[in-house]
Amino acid sequence: MKKLILSLSLILAAWTCVSGENPKREFRGAWMHTVHQGQYARQTTEQNQAYLRNQLDSLQAAGVNAILWQVRPSADALYQSNFEPWSRFLSGKAGVAPAPYWDPLQFMIEESHKRGMELHAWLNPYRVTTSPKEVLPKNHIYYRHPERFVTYDNKLYFDPGLPENRDFIENVVNDIITRYDVDGIHMDDYFYPYPVAGKEFPDDKSYAKYGNGMKRDDWRRKNVDQLIEGLHKLISGKKPWIRFGVSPFGIWRNKKTDPRGSETNGLQNYDALYADVLLWTENGWVDYMLPQLYWELEHKAASYLVLVDWWNRNANGRHMYIGQDVNKTMKLPDLAPSDEKSQLRHKIELTRKGENIQGNCWWPGYSITRNVGGVADSLANDLQSTIALPPAYPWISEAKPAKVKGVKIKNGVLSWASPAIEGKVTDVNRYVVYRADINDPDKEVENPENIVAVTYETEYIIPGDEEGYYFVTALNRVNNESEPSMVIRNK
Repeated sequence: MKKLILSLSLILAAWTCVSGENPKREFRGAWMHTVHQGQYARQTTEQNQAYLRNQLDSLQAAGVNAILWQVRPSADALYQSNFEPWSRFLSGKAGVAPAPYWDPLQFMIEESHKRGMELHAWLNPYRVTTSPKEVLPKNHIYYRHPERFVTYDNKLYFDPGLPENRDFIENVVNDIITRYDVDGIHMDDYFYPYPVAGKEFPDDKSYAKYGNGMKRDDWRRKNVDQLIEGLHKLISGKKPWIRFGVSPFGIWRNKKTDPRGSETNGLQNYDALYADVLLWTENGWVDYMLPQLYWELEHKAASYLVLVDWWNRNANGRHMYIGQDVNKTMKLPDLAPSDEKSQLRHKIELTRKGENIQGNCWWPGYSITRNVGGVADSLANDLQSTIALPPAYPWISEAKPAKVKGVKIKNGVLSWASPAIEGKVTDVNRYVVYRADINDPDKEVENPENIVAVTYETEYIIPGDEEGYYFVTALNRVNNESEPSMVIRNK
């Protein structure tokens, strides 16, 4: 094992000596969690909106193109829900709406789209409380159906073994995708709760009723599988352009347990959280997998070098993005012979060399906006210095939009015509603006340095009335790009 890690580290460290061109297509996400974030409850509505605009501006400047916004941290809502109470992390008291009223999810959709970024609504499926002292509001479903919940480690959870709980979670997701123009539905690593030594998850009643002779571990995995499959069918059947993704704990299984597993020695998704994440990609139940590889490059039990390679080889035809821990990445120096003071460049280069990896996601996004260890500077000035288009999803649709028409420049404003919206995957919902020094759009469209904006609008204000050749492409809801429009010169 030590020889393997050493060999990998030498090879991969050598790869990072030369930084390649930033790719035109790359998922560059940022998690913005709300659980235990006290700033929202302390601030007024106006202050919260100003704060979030500032956060989004900072993330956009760092090259981020997708926001994973936590809207359901624990069976509550940071939006006007038809099923669950307002989150205490927003108003300071569970069940109390913000005053003056605002809808954070709708706000974040609009503000993200203004900046050309996607918005993925991030939900935690089973968690209800995060501490034993927490008091749920009177309108919480727990009081109507206490038999559907269990207590584990002094915290309350939906019992994953009950079909009615899966139905409820599907209803919550259906409510969101019906009323909000989200680009994705995202779930993190908390399925069955992380195990506590000496404590067994209390699902005897549901297992006795629904176990049907299965081994309990297999039955628990089936329960989670059914939730993921059900959500996939719901989302793809109603709004197939909405991407469904999961960010699991970084180890599926260790190789000593399963020959398909990774050369690691840590907690296993499959056995501890009952999340068979490989099955979900194999069956096409998710559009992207986003494993949390929060370890350093040569961690003894869970080496990033080993795991990024393992996940690259186990993408199973779905998108693979890598979850990066900002604080650890910026705190630790790179491996010799590199003299980099952080592991940032090395980690990004590894993901870009993985043929089945399409990007990264930063945890937490707040660490980028605080520029921890200079991470925002490094991203903005180097590693994410060009605007990247999010990856396309060919299994949803390969149809390309028609060319953008009516392109013109007047008084320093580039504008174009807007096609009709029909509520389909093929709807155009964004545009990519290019500026080049030569009139060769078929060639220049491939150069990410020529992208000056991704916008949901049908105009672009040319800064300083800058000279050059301008053209526009259209993106549909799954990020397929049209051919370039006619070129128009600004001089």
